[in-house]
Order: sequence, then C-alpha cells, then structure tokens
Amino acid sequence: MSISGLFLIVFLLVHLLANSAYLFGPEAFDTIIVIMSSPVVVAMVPVLAAGFAVHIIYALILNRMNYIARGKERYAVTHKGEADSWASKNMLVLGIIVLGFLVFHLSHFWAKMQLPEFTGGHAENVNDLMHITFGNIYIYIAYIIWFVALWFHLTHGFWSALHTVGANNQKWIPRLKAVSYVYATFVCGGFIIIATAAFLRANGYIG
Repeated sequence: MSISGLFLIVFLLVHLLANSAYLFGPEAFDTIIVIMSSPVVVAMVPVLAAGFAVHIIYALILNRMNYIARGKERYAVTHKGEADSWASKNMLVLGIIVLGFLVFHLSHFWAKMQLPEFTGGHAENVNDLMHITFGNIYIYIAYIIWFVALWFHLTHGFWSALHTVGANNQKWIPRLKAVSYVYATFVCGGFIIIATAAFLRANGYIG
C-alpha cells in the first residue's frame, strides 16, 4: 500500500504542475493538454488506474484486518501519542471522501476528454470545461472540500508511506512529517488556486 501511495503522491505533483499551465492563459493550457494527449502519456492511464485500485483495495483489506485484530477491545484507548493525529485516525473516512470526489472529477474531465477519444469521438475543449465546472459556485465549493480532505489524507499518508518502506529512524520521523505538511500544502494549495482562478474567470472577475 505504501508503494502505491507514493506512486499516487508523485502523480499528484505531476498533475498539479501540468494543470498550473491554466494560470498562464488558454493557449498555455491547450498546449499542455496536447502534450498530455500524447500516446506515451495516454498509455500511462491504465497504470495510473491500477495504482488507484491497488491502493484502495489494500486500504480496505488493512482496515478490515485491523478491525478484526482489535476484537472487543476496538473501543479501548491505550494511549494518546503524538502519532495519533486526527488524520491518522480517520484515514479510511478521508480516503472515501477523496475517492468519491475523484469519481466526481473524472465525470467532469476524463469522461469528456479522453474517454470520447478512446471511443472514436471528439474531446471537449478543456478551457470551456474548466469554466463550466468551476463557474458553478456549488461545484467550486465541493472541490475545495475535496482538496481539504486530500490535504489531511496526505499529511499522514506521505510520511507514513516513507516510514513503512524503511525511513523509520526516530530522528527522521519529525522531518518526514514536516515534509509531508509542506508537500500536502503545496499540492492542495496549488489545486485550490487553480480552481479559484477558474471560478473567477468563469464569472468574469478576472480575464
């Protein structure tokens, strides 16, 4: 699960860097979309889907195993350590929220861009999709909620994944946690900035 999580963490950063082209205008964003539509990138879609599937399946399996292992003592609290953050205790709930909005997100963009091309149709204009999607105040707010949930998920998931693969030196754990917060804030903050720019453009507040 840690490997799939780290894979998705890298993907999020790449996705953010690609989407940041929107901030530089329609032409810049169109150029990035053309690059992202190249055969090499498209071939990565099944790999990405597999990464999500593995991560989700393992999360459910581990949660079930932990639930069974606790048995009748599942409600007993043995200690309140520093590692027991709110995010760490609610990773499954946060993951479900992130997954739900991921499906929501795919229905707005992937289903209207890559999917039509796979089926012999024509993709819709990405800049128009950005305005239609984020121009709606309710959808915009829903996306902000998604990014906040993702932030909490990443703040624990990032350092926990590194800890699992061997970076478990007590001296480094506080540093890894700090890096996790910086990464989560950079990625989720970046997505919020892009969504906000789209909302403002769609409603005529900025050009």
